[in-house]
Amino acid sequence: MSSIRLIAGLGNPGREYETTRHNAGYWWVDELARLQNLSFRNEAKFHGLMARGQLHGHEVFLLKPQTFMNLSGRAVGALAKFYKITPAEILVVHDELDLPPGAARLKLGGGHGGHNGLKDIIAHLGTRDFWRLRLGIGHPGERAEVVNFVLNDPRREERELIDVAMQRALDVAHLFIEGKTEAAMLRLHSN
Repeated sequence: MSSIRLIAGLGNPGREYETTRHNAGYWWVDELARLQNLSFRNEAKFHGLMARGQLHGHEVFLLKPQTFMNLSGRAVGALAKFYKITPAEILVVHDELDLPPGAARLKLGGGHGGHNGLKDIIAHLGTRDFWRLRLGIGHPGERAEVVNFVLNDPRREERELIDVAMQRALDVAHLFIEGKTEAAMLRLHSN
């Protein structure tokens, strides 16, 4: 079981996107960085904001791609290649339409479910076999509404549920960083 060396939170850069559902991945890595007293700095060669530090005895890179969502793979691919990080050592944190607000799920591999950030990361890594932390944001019910939905802010009660789920995922972060993914999933998914 490999430990996690790169945690990439997905989102769109720019103030107008900061509080939108599509930026749940950013919210989560921001909070992890805050808890660990790590600060992000712009890394042009990785097309993103990066923080690095010792988390639970492991050196971990935190990355927020600044390429816009549909080009997220450019940033993840560049950093992974530079530091020789394998897909099994990568955790991508993203918003998930197929889960309700308040749900958070950890999984290895799988498709992209129409998520453009995941689609691009799969293309750049050449594999689907990386870890994902899926933060539920719910679904608008209509396919045609999805773009509008993810690029808007969650309602207050949804945001509260998302925050609770993010906190539960932060509580098990040490487990998956150490490579104890079974234990992490057990704790995260039993709620």
